[in-house]
Amino acid sequence: MDNGTVEPEKVNLKEQTESIVRELAQTAGLNRGKVLVVGTSTSEVAGRRIGTGGALETAGQVLEGIAQVQREFGFDTAFQCCEHLNRALVVEREVLERLGLTEVAAVPVPKAGGSMAAAAYRSLDNPCLAEFITADAGVDIGETLIGMHLKHVAVPFRPSIRYIGEARVNAAYTRPKLIGGERAVYRPEQENDSTLCD
Repeated sequence: MDNGTVEPEKVNLKEQTESIVRELAQTAGLNRGKVLVVGTSTSEVAGRRIGTGGALETAGQVLEGIAQVQREFGFDTAFQCCEHLNRALVVEREVLERLGLTEVAAVPVPKAGGSMAAAAYRSLDNPCLAEFITADAGVDIGETLIGMHLKHVAVPFRPSIRYIGEARVNAAYTRPKLIGGERAVYRPEQENDSTLCD
């Protein structure tokens, strides 16, 4: 495959992941209290079709890159399972309780949940599965489709590195919905003495 990348064993997956997540965290203002949702196909990272060659070792390298940036910025993570677990999310129990999320019962494994979710579940202090989340930002490694777990409105983000291994990376952050009409003001510096309304 000629997509400007080299074979996964010849690249540092941790460093690629760390670079992409750091760029996103800086742009999105991800800090304490914010949530990053992560979808990953380790099969795609290795250059195979999604769901055909998952690997815990690959997941571990990607997880290390995410964890490094998480320690720096303080955001929480939610790792999306595959469709066999209805795209439930691996989170720390503290996050589930703080956000009032609905817990579902399963333990992700590579063949039902995916290697990334399984690795994340093993790495957390008190892991559980949440049915849904509305995250502040997301990174999608291998086009796993994470949009169902993002807040409205999602803003596409194009990191300077577009691949992790062989997997194409998409990312997004969210912003509050803009409300009002032509007289609405969205930033304090735009305020003026326009006609008042009741």
